[in-house]
Amino acid sequence: MHTFPLHPECPDLRRLADDPAEALLRAEADIVAAENAAEADRYRRLEDLEEAQQDGRGVTRRTFVAGAAATATALATAQFVTTSASFAATKTGTLIHVFLYGGLDGLSLVAPANDPVLAKARPDLLLGDDSLAVGRGFKLTSAFKPLEKWLRSGNLGFVPAVSDERLSRSHFQAADACNLGGLPNETGGRGWLDSLVDALGTGTAFRSVGIGSTLPRSLVGNNGALSLNNVGSLRLNGDDRYRAATEKAIKGLFTGINHPVQESVQDGLGALATAQRLAAKPYQPAEGVEYRGVGNAFQQLAQLIKGGANVRVATVGMGGYDTHENQGTREGGQLHRRLNELASAMAAFFTDLGDKSADVTIMVSSEFGRRVASNGGGTDHGHGGVVTLLSGRKLTGSLLGAWNGLDDLDSGDVPEYNNMFNVYGAVAQGRFGLTNAEVDKIFPRQKYRPMKLYA
Repeated sequence: MHTFPLHPECPDLRRLADDPAEALLRAEADIVAAENAAEADRYRRLEDLEEAQQDGRGVTRRTFVAGAAATATALATAQFVTTSASFAATKTGTLIHVFLYGGLDGLSLVAPANDPVLAKARPDLLLGDDSLAVGRGFKLTSAFKPLEKWLRSGNLGFVPAVSDERLSRSHFQAADACNLGGLPNETGGRGWLDSLVDALGTGTAFRSVGIGSTLPRSLVGNNGALSLNNVGSLRLNGDDRYRAATEKAIKGLFTGINHPVQESVQDGLGALATAQRLAAKPYQPAEGVEYRGVGNAFQQLAQLIKGGANVRVATVGMGGYDTHENQGTREGGQLHRRLNELASAMAAFFTDLGDKSADVTIMVSSEFGRRVASNGGGTDHGHGGVVTLLSGRKLTGSLLGAWNGLDDLDSGDVPEYNNMFNVYGAVAQGRFGLTNAEVDKIFPRQKYRPMKLYA
C-alpha cells in the first residue's frame, strides 16, 4: 500500500494519483501555479531585471526545484532531461552510423579485381563474376546490387584498409574503442557520437537516437540520446490514467525558470508529442518500398525524419558478421545474404526518404576486418576493414582514401592505410560542415587528419 506524505497546502494527495511521486509532482505544480498567479502583478511592476533577480521572494519555481520535493520531480522527468545544453549554431543534416557486429570481412564486400595475393590466399572466397565495377580497379559484391543506382550516381563509396592501432582482435575491446572513438581512459567512457552532438548545437530530443532495445556505447554521454525499438514505444512512464495530467504538471514546473533544464524538459515533452503524433496512424512508406529484416530499424528512422523529428545522429546495429566458417562470399552464401539484407534496407530507406535523402549520410563500419587468408571455409579476426558510405551528397569517388595494395601484409592482415577515426571524423565533418578543431574535440588524443570524401 502506498503511503502519502502530508503537505500543508495539499493534505490529501490520493485524489491526484495513486502513485506518490506523480501525486506530489502535480500537487507542487498546482501550488506553483497559484503562487505565480498571485505574484504576477508584482513582477510586472519591477523596473528592471536586476531587481527581479535579487528579490528572493518571487522565484517560487527555482526555490521549489532546489528543495526536497525535487526528488519527486526528478523521478518523473529523468526520462528526458539531459545533463548539458548546447547553445552553438545548429548544424543541419543527419548522420546514421550502422555498426556491423562480429567483424566484417571487408574483402568479401569490396576488393581489388584479379589480385594475385587474394587468388592465392583465399581462392574459395573471391568475389564472383557478377560483381559490380568500382573505381580504381576494385569490384563490389553482387549482394550490393540493390544500391547500384547510387553507386552509378556517385553517392555510394567505400574506404578500404581502415583500422586503428588501439583495436585488438577482441570483439569486446575493438567494438568498445570504435564506439567510444578511442580507449575508455582516453574518452572517459563517452561515445564519439555523443561528443559529436555537442558540436551540432541545439535541437529536439530526437537529435540523437539509437534504434534498438539498448543504447549503443557511441551515444552514451551528456546529451540524453533516446533508445527505442519503434516510434510508438516512446512514452512517459506511469499510470495511463494520469499521464496527461503529469505531462501538464511537468511543463508548468519547468517553464520560465531561466535554467538549461527548462530546454531539456521542453525538448522531452516535444518528443513525446511528436512520437504520439507519428504513432497515431500506421506508417506508410513510399510507393513500392518494403522494409525487411534490419530494414525495420531504418523504417523507424524514415518515419522520424519524414515526420519532422529533426534527427541529427542515429545508430542501427546488425549482427551476424563473425564468419569463422560457412562464410559464403558469393550468391547463396551466409555473408552474401547478410550483406544483401543490409543493402536492400539502405536502398529502401533512401527511396522512402525521396528528396529528404539529400541531407542524410549513412556510414557503415565494423569493429575490425578479417585476415586475408581463408581458414578453409571462413576467415579469422584481423584488421584493415571497410567503411561504407551512402550519402545524399555526392562523394569524390566510389573508392575513397588511400590504397597501397596487398603486397606487404601486416602479419597476414590488410594494412592500415586509412585511420578509422580520421574516416569517422571526415564523414561527420563533411556532413555537418565542422571545423578541424571541432573534430579534434570528438576524438581525444587523436590528431585529426582530414580526408576529402565529399565532392
